[in-house]
Amino acid sequence: QVRLVESGGGLVQAGGSLRLSCAASGIVFAISPMAWYRQAPGKQRELVARITSDGSTNYADSVKGRFTISRENAKKIVYLQMNSLKPEDTAVYYCYTNFIWGQGTQVTVSS
Repeated sequence: QVRLVESGGGLVQAGGSLRLSCAASGIVFAISPMAWYRQAPGKQRELVARITSDGSTNYADSVKGRFTISRENAKKIVYLQMNSLKPEDTAVYYCYTNFIWGQGTQVTVSS
């Protein structure tokens, strides 16, 4: 059974940092591209960052220079390090791979 489980969300003040984790099971993680999406209230789900199996990354313009996606293949975990958080980063963050979504983790940034 394929499963993605996110953790690490929470409430943080503007300018603060959080690290999200996504633990995968039931997939061949090392060859799977992984991504983080987010969905704010009343808005469409949007791509935040993605990382390929060989470690290539790309980011939404709104998070470039502040967020970093990384992966640890031995542990089957993908991370999203979020620095210099802004209130507009408030959303539910979802892990995604191969048409599978995690349950999401809430990130709230207070001003």
